[in-house]
Amino acid sequence: MQHSIAIDVMGGDHGIKVTVPASIQILSQFPNIKVILVGKEIDIKKSLVKHKSINHPRIEILDATQSVEMDESPQSALKNKKKSSMRLAINLLKIKKASACVSAGNTGALMATSRFVLKMLPGIDRPAIASNLPNENGSTCMLDLGANTDSSPEQLLQFALMGAMLTSALTKKKNPSVGLLNIGSEDIKGNEVVKKASILIKESHLNFYGNVEGDDIFKGTTDVVVCDGFVGNVALKTTEGAIKMFGKFLTAEYKKNWFTKIVALISMPLLRAFKKRLDPRRYNGASFLGLNGIVIKSHGGADILAFKTAIITAIEESENRILEKIKKQIKIETQ
Repeated sequence: MQHSIAIDVMGGDHGIKVTVPASIQILSQFPNIKVILVGKEIDIKKSLVKHKSINHPRIEILDATQSVEMDESPQSALKNKKKSSMRLAINLLKIKKASACVSAGNTGALMATSRFVLKMLPGIDRPAIASNLPNENGSTCMLDLGANTDSSPEQLLQFALMGAMLTSALTKKKNPSVGLLNIGSEDIKGNEVVKKASILIKESHLNFYGNVEGDDIFKGTTDVVVCDGFVGNVALKTTEGAIKMFGKFLTAEYKKNWFTKIVALISMPLLRAFKKRLDPRRYNGASFLGLNGIVIKSHGGADILAFKTAIITAIEESENRILEKIKKQIKIETQ
């Protein structure tokens, strides 16, 4: 079965310079995938000519006369940018012409537009942003990473259900473990929302491990870690900052004198392997779970490799029918 992926080529800090070549590379890697490039047609064609793909049989162009700015308000995008590349790409999901949409554009505008156009899945109150973070054994699916500043216990249960179904679909684990992010592992720890959420998740059909702490995310204690968007976003940005600081410190130490430079040269293969393992570009692509459609948000500053990773995430969710699996699990829990 051929899946069509709608690409908002105008979004992000680099736009067409990144999104078009990344899409072309995807086509050579996935022969059953078609891409619909949504953006300014004349610029898309110039890029396709440059990359010798102007007549590619699995590329379609949808002309868009507007684009959403990175600092534009969600309200402005909804009201004034109905012909934007972002809006038209999401519309393709609604009319079933595309099975997923990928954008590196304004997060707030993408979420607001997606929710307005696609609506929510039955039984889901709010969308959640989910992404994989590296751990000692592979990766941990964490949500919510910023869609909601506060969430009810019932909504945290919904996040747990969606995160478990996403992980199950993509990793083939039949019963992924779920942890609830807290300030301690004991049941008495946390605020009332977290305590009530713990009871609800424990009573569900999920494989609930219990409360987990921040370091459990990177230990890989559970397959899925659930929290509200405020906590999740702070944890994510703190992690990104710590990794960047660690990299700068390591570079500074290696450049101290001739001896440390020789040590750096000798250990270069190890350093490259270490960098690759923690490379954020290989974990790029956050899922907007809970929407009646697959929407993947790429980091705004993504390069070709990072944007390609986001497209792969969209392909995997489409091929593994993640929407149907979430719907099925919600129905089980509400019976």
